[in-house]
Amino acid sequence: MVKRFHDHKPKPKPPPPAGLPARRRACELIEAVTLRRRPLDEALDEPTDLDQADRALARKIAATALRRLGTIEKVLAERLAKGLPDGLPRLKTAMVVGVCQILFLDVPDYAAVDLAVRMVEADKKAKGFAGLTNAVLRGIGRDKAEILEGLDPLDDLPPWMRERWIAAYGIDTTRAIAAIQAVEPPLDLTVKADAAGWADKLGGSVTPTGSVRLSAPGAITELAGFAEGEWWVQDAAAAIPARLLGNVAGLTVADLCAAPGGKTAQLAAGGAKVTAVDRSARRLERLTANMERLHLDVTVLAADALELPGIFDAILLDAPCSATGTVRGHPDVMHLKSMTDVEGLGRQQARLLDRLSSLLKPGGRAVYCTCSLEPEEGERQIEALLARDPLMVLDPIRADEIAGIADVITPAGMVRTLPSHWPASDPAIAGLDGFFAARLIRRP
Repeated sequence: MVKRFHDHKPKPKPPPPAGLPARRRACELIEAVTLRRRPLDEALDEPTDLDQADRALARKIAATALRRLGTIEKVLAERLAKGLPDGLPRLKTAMVVGVCQILFLDVPDYAAVDLAVRMVEADKKAKGFAGLTNAVLRGIGRDKAEILEGLDPLDDLPPWMRERWIAAYGIDTTRAIAAIQAVEPPLDLTVKADAAGWADKLGGSVTPTGSVRLSAPGAITELAGFAEGEWWVQDAAAAIPARLLGNVAGLTVADLCAAPGGKTAQLAAGGAKVTAVDRSARRLERLTANMERLHLDVTVLAADALELPGIFDAILLDAPCSATGTVRGHPDVMHLKSMTDVEGLGRQQARLLDRLSSLLKPGGRAVYCTCSLEPEEGERQIEALLARDPLMVLDPIRADEIAGIADVITPAGMVRTLPSHWPASDPAIAGLDGFFAARLIRRP
């Protein structure tokens, strides 16, 4: 008797429940930041099979969770008397993603709970805690109104950051900063010309400093004017320092630490002969691509600013910093930076500032800026420079130079923007990055 054998193709796996791949990706992004200490933007650049909608959802969940992680962990701790076992990272991350959606995103509670439980069940080591996950998240959903009523935005700030900001700005201002940082930021554009016209065309508004502000803009590359190079993305605060150099038409200007190029574009659009300097050749590739799209002609130089040759009419020094003023748009900063970074970067900033007098022509001017809220990276750097370099003097910034936001000028004539500046009834269009800027002149 002949036995016949038939090839049987394995049954295809059923597709995962709707929304599950995006939640898994959100978990991966959060773990990349909190466990592997990778910048969120770097993790977002990793290849993925998700479509555009799921990629956007994963990013939104991850960014929101990172903004509100202090609160989320506090809420979980209040419901987990024994905490969570060590060695089960996906268990914690799945719970974090679940709480994030229940409290802060427009997701039905049942969907948030179900998908979190499925992620825990899919983890061989954590699946025994699926029932706990279900119970804890359902309880949070039942108590949602009470939890939201009792939130304090200060809980979202890492202790080192919270304590320092309270010391520098007071508890009320720090709470206001934390509150606006908890909200997805608007998108600011710097336009070559006709800000009002572009605001009307893109459905936005014009900020007091002349940027165009959009909320929920969708895909940036699909917006009118992108392909034609009529504008570039740049936070309204980040657009202030280049303007402080005044009329740069025909001047030789060095933009130090220039990538990705927003300030380079401002200077070139203003008629300056710009040399864009950055240590990273890879980052300069992006800057070059941006200048090509914008049809702006600049000289690009991969070099250490400490070894830069030449003499310039003006210098813009956007120094490497802790970036604590950009937490709203880059919430990973709260989880990646520490006081050690502030101290190390402060030494680098001082070395860069010491190069100004040798790079500037007599009478030339420079603007030093950082996207940091730490006084050691701003006011104190300038105070120390003026004390040790007699060739450099402070050129105080006048209120009429940045009309509409004169309150950001310090008594000494420097600029200090805070995320809580520009309050509005709709948080989605309020606030701006925290920035520091000071203008200096080299003595003749």
